[in-house]
Amino acid sequence: MTALPDVRSTPWAALTALVTTSVLLTACGSSGTDPGSGTGQPRSGGTLTFAVGSDAGCVDPQQVASNETIYSVRQIVDSLTDQDPKTGKIVPWLAKSWDVSSDATTFTFRLRSGVTFSDGSKLTAQVVKDNFDAVPRLGALGTLAEGYLSGVKSTTVVDPLTVKVTFKQPNAQFLQATSTHSLGIESSASVKKTPQQKCSDGVTGSGPFVLKQYVQNQSLTLAKRTGYAWGSSLWTKQGEAYLDKLVFKVVPEAGVRAGSLQSGQVDAISSVGRANEAALKGGQVTLQRRANPGIVFGLGLNNSRPALKDARVRQAILYAIDRKQVADTVFPTGTQPATSVLAHTTPDYTSLAPDLTSDAARAKSLLEAAGWKPGSDGIRTKDGKKLGLTIDWVPNAATNQPALELIQQQLKAVGIQVSLRQLQITQLAPTLQSGDYDAAWGNITRADPDILRSSFSTKLANLYRLPTSSLDTALAAQAATTDTAKRKQLIAQAQRLIVHNAYYVPVVELQTQLGVSKRVHALNFDASSRLQLHDTWIG
Repeated sequence: MTALPDVRSTPWAALTALVTTSVLLTACGSSGTDPGSGTGQPRSGGTLTFAVGSDAGCVDPQQVASNETIYSVRQIVDSLTDQDPKTGKIVPWLAKSWDVSSDATTFTFRLRSGVTFSDGSKLTAQVVKDNFDAVPRLGALGTLAEGYLSGVKSTTVVDPLTVKVTFKQPNAQFLQATSTHSLGIESSASVKKTPQQKCSDGVTGSGPFVLKQYVQNQSLTLAKRTGYAWGSSLWTKQGEAYLDKLVFKVVPEAGVRAGSLQSGQVDAISSVGRANEAALKGGQVTLQRRANPGIVFGLGLNNSRPALKDARVRQAILYAIDRKQVADTVFPTGTQPATSVLAHTTPDYTSLAPDLTSDAARAKSLLEAAGWKPGSDGIRTKDGKKLGLTIDWVPNAATNQPALELIQQQLKAVGIQVSLRQLQITQLAPTLQSGDYDAAWGNITRADPDILRSSFSTKLANLYRLPTSSLDTALAAQAATTDTAKRKQLIAQAQRLIVHNAYYVPVVELQTQLGVSKRVHALNFDASSRLQLHDTWIG
């Protein structure tokens, strides 16, 4: 929580196809995702030091939902498939091929032979089954992975290298889900650990790097996996990674991260904010940007709270926020105001820009109609109670606090009193699950529109405590159809229902912006705007 854990870019809902999407990818000062292209031949060796702003307190890819930690733990595990960031196409990785039944209930994967985990054990169909059978037991931090496997009927070993996953109902999103870090495959020994053990001690994967050391809130160190030879079909390098070591340092202050990059103490930094852009441009640093698909940064409202049960109050919050002001004041250059609950880079996105305009007069009118009258201090009251809202947030992006302070001012202008409550990253998911909150700030990155079902269906986690409605019908139907035109129509309907009822208040699209030393080459974004560092080299 990209953010909510991603509840950013945020972590939070039982949250990720047979779809194609194009993504926005721009770089400042250089072209493409290789800031050092044309400066020499790729070379092996060296250490990449990456400064990130936060630590999710967990090193299990299946449980981590915060982008800043995903950058590192993604390198430990491989997935059955991969997703092309340019086209959205699903391509081979650990699975060399697959079949999907015509009704999208059965997915059969044929695995590559010769794949091993870093403990020497082999990848087999049984290991994949063990992973998928264990996911529902992950608990509070495993909601992303759990959401992808929601409704699974069985995972069956067909033969040593063939595994079949069957769902109770059609589940068109599952193929894309197998490309995510959340369904990265771990060794059988890791699967047997408790979720807590996996978080603190880490897991054994088959990925190009191996976890060597983790000091919570300080650093995470990875070493190259010797003998690695089963990379994604998207990667340019065959065999082992170029880099010998990856070091991720937790540096919460954005200015300190920028200074460390300028001085050469680190090679790359996350979450470059607007305030540091000018200082980083023009030197030995490239700014790399990519818009994140999925649910935009916004306010997840607890629809069961007394005041928020009234759609007019929720809609007033939606109209009171000036999205362009938030985007232009707080976020990096190029950040776009939200025009739907989904970012524009998400497959089947529908623009609802006319419904997301800033209109303070309309917000006040809605509150008046709901019986909330201005008090002597400007804050509205009803039945002797003030109209107050506490927004929970976590410090996993430098933009979170200033964005919320600006929103706090905008809501005060229409008579809504806002308090901001900072939580630790590890507290957010349990807080949302408990229902003991008014609103939470975050986003969720996924390159598939089924993220709407994961986040808003009352049949799943229902973290926002929505009532059963026609939204459930649309969300279930889009997951059940293999007709791409029909799915697009249903997803458009779902977006309209969420925005018109203000179940969630969209604010800005997340844009991942990294600062990268020009001596670092091929530091590439994946389809979800996270990082894949197998092809990265220093020279």
